[in-house]
Amino acid sequence: MTHPLSHPLRVCAAIAALATIGLAPAAHAQAFALTSPDFAEGSTLPQRFEFKGFGCAGDNQSPALRWSGAPAGTQSFAVTAYDPDAPTGSGWWHWSVVNIPANTTELRPDAGAAGNAKLPAGASHVRIDYGVAAWGGTCPPEGDAPHRYIFTVHALKVPRLELPADATAALAGYMINAHSLGKATLTARYGRPAAKGKQP
Repeated sequence: MTHPLSHPLRVCAAIAALATIGLAPAAHAQAFALTSPDFAEGSTLPQRFEFKGFGCAGDNQSPALRWSGAPAGTQSFAVTAYDPDAPTGSGWWHWSVVNIPANTTELRPDAGAAGNAKLPAGASHVRIDYGVAAWGGTCPPEGDAPHRYIFTVHALKVPRLELPADATAALAGYMINAHSLGKATLTARYGRPAAKGKQP
């Protein structure tokens, strides 16, 4: 008597069925994702997010951010915004927020205002490269090719990051990466044309 799985086609079909069963939970798992109602991946940031100072004249507002699909075991979140194209040799930190509660799924418009009042309860800003603990808007040099602004939400395996009051965004970044369970990013661009009479 021939075994029901002895035929090569039947063996292949059985393997495919088992693979489908085994992959079903993964296929339905939601990927960790970051979005914004204010801009799309790869788009140009609106001018209202530009810094007000250093020759820039924006509204210095932070964009709204939303995320979903955080990894299992997430106990808190951190959010950062970074310009790797700033002519500093080390980029430029525009935003760093830590200790965002695990049940949070968004930062509302202008959550980056100084004082933490517009952040979720318990969350706080870290000092960025403008020297303030708040959102610091885009302000690339005039005539530069548009800079990249990388927004990242980090899922952390600890409920809080214990940081000194004067911690820098770089120190916060070190601690964030040390406790990371995963991250999701959203990148936009922003540039300023060369001033009249100036060469790019």
